[in-house]
Amino acid sequence: MRAKNEFPDVVERWFRDQAANLWPAALGSLSFRRCPCVREHCEACRSGEQHSSYVLYGRIKGRRSSIYVPEELVPEVEQCLDNGRTLQELLYQSAFRYIKALKHEREQRSKG
Repeated sequence: MRAKNEFPDVVERWFRDQAANLWPAALGSLSFRRCPCVREHCEACRSGEQHSSYVLYGRIKGRRSSIYVPEELVPEVEQCLDNGRTLQELLYQSAFRYIKALKHEREQRSKG
């Protein structure tokens, strides 16, 4: 339970405890796609079935990037993305808690 007036070190401890089990973590989106290949007489492409694969899309230094994800790694990548979203939410929460804690600490210093 969070105290009404906490100090920055308490927020840091809370964040570390919450984030401790969130590795591996990733941000991005995992997409399933179907596309044709480059072979001229591919039966799968001619039938319309095409070739399926998974791709992770994300941004690195502002540029869109993608990487092929083998099907057997999809469950692990999905867990990474879930952890990443949870970690991102924790970062939003910690920003507000930490700023409030800094204000509280400043207030306590000025009183004492």
